Amino acid sequence: MPETPTILAFKITHSFLQNVGGNDAAEVVRICLEKNGKCLDQDIEQEMKHLKITEIRSILNRLHYRGIACYNKAKNKNSGWYTYTWEIKQRRIAELILEQQAEQLQKLEVKAQFDSSHEIFLCKKECEETPFEIAAQYEFRCPECGEMMGPVNGKKRMKDIQGQIKELKTELTELQKTL
Repeated sequence: MPETPTILAFKITHSFLQNVGGNDAAEVVRICLEKNGKCLDQDIEQEMKHLKITEIRSILNRLHYRGIACYNKAKNKNSGWYTYTWEIKQRRIAELILEQQAEQLQKLEVKAQFDSSHEIFLCKKECEETPFEIAAQYEFRCPECGEMMGPVNGKKRMKDIQGQIKELKTELTELQKTL
């Protein structure tokens, strides 16, 4: 039986973590996962020498806000300082991405349905996609930049949208396997 890939094997995970936690969030998650999903912020700092501990904690806190990272807090009786052991929830990452991708898929399917029954016009600057009826009201001039609008190749456009839908469905299926 093939091994289930970690959540970080997916390209979409890296961009998702970057959006949630910042540029170094995927690296922070990778380090935690390599340490069996639990580690101290100081452990991460040792591997990510280009970041200060405060920056690492900031990333972890942003991930915590979304439920991706959680922590256990322990007080050192001698020093009075707290130690935080962080844990990464791969399942939560997958759930959030699946939710986001499902919304994107729904938008693409609505767009495909709309485009199949409307002729779309667009200016050279690609300001705003405009259906024929509205483009005609503007005398086929872009309402944003004033340039002339022309018809979009509907077949090519539909093929592109269908390709995006297929790609999203494949990603969703693969991500489902990580749950």
